Amino acid sequence: MKDIHPKVEEALDTLNLNRVARRRLLTGAGLVSASAAATALLSACTSDSGGNRPAASGGTAAAAGAGDFPSTPAWRFVFVCHVTTNPFFTPTQYGAQDACALLGTQFQWTGSKDSIVAEMVNATNTAISAKADGLAVAVVDKAAFKEPVSRALDAGIPVVSYNADGAREDQGTSRLAYIGQGLYESGYALGQRALQQVDSGDVVGFIATPGALNIQPRIDGAAQAIKDSGKSITFESVGTNADITKGLSIIDAYAQGHPDLAGMLAVDAGSTQSIGQVVKKYTMRSKGLKVAGGFDLVPETLTAIKNGDLDYTIDQQPYLQGFLPVLSLYLYKLSGGLLFPSETNTGLLFVTKDTVGPYQTTKTRFEGSDTAQKLIERSGAIAHAS
Repeated sequence: MKDIHPKVEEALDTLNLNRVARRRLLTGAGLVSASAAATALLSACTSDSGGNRPAASGGTAAAAGAGDFPSTPAWRFVFVCHVTTNPFFTPTQYGAQDACALLGTQFQWTGSKDSIVAEMVNATNTAISAKADGLAVAVVDKAAFKEPVSRALDAGIPVVSYNADGAREDQGTSRLAYIGQGLYESGYALGQRALQQVDSGDVVGFIATPGALNIQPRIDGAAQAIKDSGKSITFESVGTNADITKGLSIIDAYAQGHPDLAGMLAVDAGSTQSIGQVVKKYTMRSKGLKVAGGFDLVPETLTAIKNGDLDYTIDQQPYLQGFLPVLSLYLYKLSGGLLFPSETNTGLLFVTKDTVGPYQTTKTRFEGSDTAQKLIERSGAIAHAS
C-alpha cells in the first residue's frame, strides 16, 4: 500500500471505521494527499462510519455543509442596530456569532451608535448594494425603513426585523417576520405587575427616547394597564435621555420634586438602572414608595434588585435576538424560501429578589457577562404553575 498522508491518517482515526471500511477507503486511487482524500472521507462519513461531521466554524462554509445540511456558501447576514455599542446588544452579537459558527455563515454588525435613523438607513442601503445574503433590521422608525426593506426583498434578499418592529398599529415594513420581545405586551405586563403593589397615588414611567419604537410601545402598554385597572392612580410618562448620566440627573430631579411617589417604572435599561440608584440615594422605600421596576439585566440593576431598591426587571433574552435571526435567514436560504421565517417572541421573564442570584453569580455569553463557551449546569425542579 502506498504511503498515506498523515492528515489522512489523522482524519481516518476520527471516523472509527471498521477494518473493512478502512482498507477499502485506503486502497482507493489518489488517497496519498489530504486534498484528494477529502471527498472520499466525507463520503465515508455518510456511509460506512455513521459518524458525525464536525460543525462548521463561523465565517467559512463547511466542505459538506453544517451537520447533515448540504454544502452552502458562507452566506453573509447583516444586522442593522440602532445603538451598535450598547452593552445590551453584547449577548445579541454573541448569539449571531454562535449561530454563524454552527451553520458556517458570517454576520456583520452595523447601524448607528446613537440611534440616528438616517445612519441606520444608510447602513441598510449599503448592505443591499453589497448584495448581503440576508438582513436583520431593528425597525425603530415606522416610516424610514419601508423603502429599503422593499428594495431588499425586490432584490431577493430576505429581511427580518429584530428587537423593534415599527409601531404597534403600523409595522412600517414588509419584513418577513419579527424576532424579539412583544414590546407593547411586555409594557402592559410591567404595569400589571406594579398594580399588585399599588392601589392609588402617583406612578411615573421613565423612557430614554420617547417615540423610539423599541421602547415607546412599552410605555404605552404600562399606561394602558394602569388605566384598565380603574384604580385611583395617576400615571405620568417622563422622557430621560439615551445618555445614562444625563438620564440619571433627570430621574434624580424628578424624585426630589415628587417625594410622595407610589411607584417608579422604566422601559429601558439605563432608566431602570437609574431608578435603583435614586431609590437607594433617597431611601424612598421608607418614604412610601411601593414599587420600582423596569427592564434588562445590567449589573447595577441586578444589584438594586438584590438590595431591595428595585422589585423586578424584565429579561427579554437578547442572545436569542441574535441567534434566531441567523437561523431563520439560513433556513430560508437553504430551503429556497419554503421555510418562511416565523414570528418569534423571545420572551418575558420577571427577575425578582428570589430569582436574581444566578444572574449575578453565573457568567455566560447568554447574558453577555462572559466571552467563554461553556455548559451551564443546573439541577432541581423547574418552576411552573401548579
